[in-house]
Parts: sequence; C-alpha cells; structure tokens
Amino acid sequence: MNIILYKMGDFRNILMVVNPVSGGEEKDNLITEVRKEVENKNWKFHLYKTDGNNDIQKIKQEVDKVEPERMLVVGGDGTINMVAEALLHKELPIAIFPAGSANGLALNLGIPKDRKEQIKIALGDKFTNLDVLQINNQLCLHLSDIGLNAELIENYETAAIRGKFGYLMQTIPTLIKSKYPYEYEVEIDGKIQNHKGIMLAIANCKKYGTGAKINPEGEHDDGKFEILIFKNLDIPEILGTLREEVKFDSDFAETISTSAAKISCKKPIAFQIDGEFIENTQNIEVKIAAKSLKIAVK
Repeated sequence: MNIILYKMGDFRNILMVVNPVSGGEEKDNLITEVRKEVENKNWKFHLYKTDGNNDIQKIKQEVDKVEPERMLVVGGDGTINMVAEALLHKELPIAIFPAGSANGLALNLGIPKDRKEQIKIALGDKFTNLDVLQINNQLCLHLSDIGLNAELIENYETAAIRGKFGYLMQTIPTLIKSKYPYEYEVEIDGKIQNHKGIMLAIANCKKYGTGAKINPEGEHDDGKFEILIFKNLDIPEILGTLREEVKFDSDFAETISTSAAKISCKKPIAFQIDGEFIENTQNIEVKIAAKSLKIAVK
C-alpha cells in the first residue's frame, strides 16, 4: 500500500456528506460527534444530506460555496463513488465513515469499525492515493461486475428489507432466476479472448464488503486492475474466499491484470459498479487513472 503523509495546515472548512438511508443505520449521533470534534478544533463544520435528487450537482454546488479542505463521507461504496464523481478534477481529500449495506472500499483500506477511530482518521493527516477506474465513463473505486452478483444487487435494490440480511434474502431467488453461465469476450491490446462463466468482475481492490477475497493479487494503487472470470458456482471455492489467504483453482476462476480492456457479451447482462446496479449491458470499456483520489487512512 502506498501511504503518504500530508501536512494539511490550519484548514478551516469541513464538509460532511451523509446518506441518511444507507445501510439502514441512524446517523444523527455520528453527525453530532463529528461536529463537536471539528468545532473543538475551531474549524467550521458543514453538512449535506443526500436525498437521491441530483445529488452530484448539489454536492458540486456545496463544494463551490463552502470551499472545504476535506470531505467526510458517511455511507456505503455507492455514496463514496458519488462524492468522488462530484470531486473529479479537484484535489480534495476524502475521509470515509462506512455506513452502507456493504462497505468494501473501507474494508480494503483498513478503516476500523470503531467510530472514535474513524473520526481520528478523518481529521488526521495520513492518506493513500487510490487508483480510479473509468467504466463506460462512470467512476469505479472498488469493484464492478457483470453477471450473477449484479443480478443479486438489482434484486436487492427493489426489495423491502435493507442491510446484509436483505442481500441474504435475495440470494435464492436470484440463483433460481439467473440464466448463467454467460459468454464474455475480453479485448486487451487488440487481442481477444473468449470466456464463459457465472460472473466477470473488474477489481481495483481485494475484497467485497462481505469480506470475500475476490482478487487476492489486487492492489488499489499499482496502476492496474484485475479482470476475474468466475467459471462455475463452486460452493467450497466460494466459501474459501472468506479465508484470509486464498488461491483460486484455475477451474474456478481466471485472473487477467491490465490497465485497459474492452468487454462484450452476446446478450445484455446485469452490470453493477461499487454496489449500485447500473443497467443490463452488452459492452463495457475500462481504463484506469492511477493514484487520482486521496483518501484518509489509519
């Protein structure tokens, strides 16, 4: 991990972006605690709560008005992704308070679960520079995939029950309805490979928010991403991804490391980015912007 220490100086404005509905958690106590810590330092605290209505543009407007020296983000991977898009081409550090149904980016960056520790990190001076993926002109900070997991996320987003239990409740219906295996064509440097499997993942980090290690060789700051083709629904291998050290059998998954790729499918397949269902698609283009987002870490 490429860790960099920065001296932020006597910065004054802190803008906190909160997704009130992410993860089914109450956020008011955290807001109060962070506000207190910020004001104890004689810094200025500003708050924006997302409402699902043109949030990216509204966050941009808040940034222009407040001119913050740091952004604090309370939510899951989708919320962090949204803030990162609003900050595109701005050199503003982000601090993460994981509060989503699955918090994969925070898990990969080693953000602890303890709120006091999170506040200490958020207002500290230690950062890492994260690679950012551009997938069909949308940002991806963590993981994207097409196939079975994206179908699960699509079903979850229309369900009444939120949180990890909501994901669990959608697992069996998704498996029953899915039309896997799928056929994928992967083009890298003009060379085409054909694959078949239950899911194709585009990974900038090692783990999903569940803790499953989908990309054992991945690093978030190495200028490359991994394409992983999962070939079959092998339950022992899937359970094995929950181990700290895991090496995939070649009959279960294949890994390709690259900095750019084009992926196509014979028919539209469910597609997600950072835990948010995007659409059913047949064509995906991926490239990387190395070390382009500064995030506070322990």
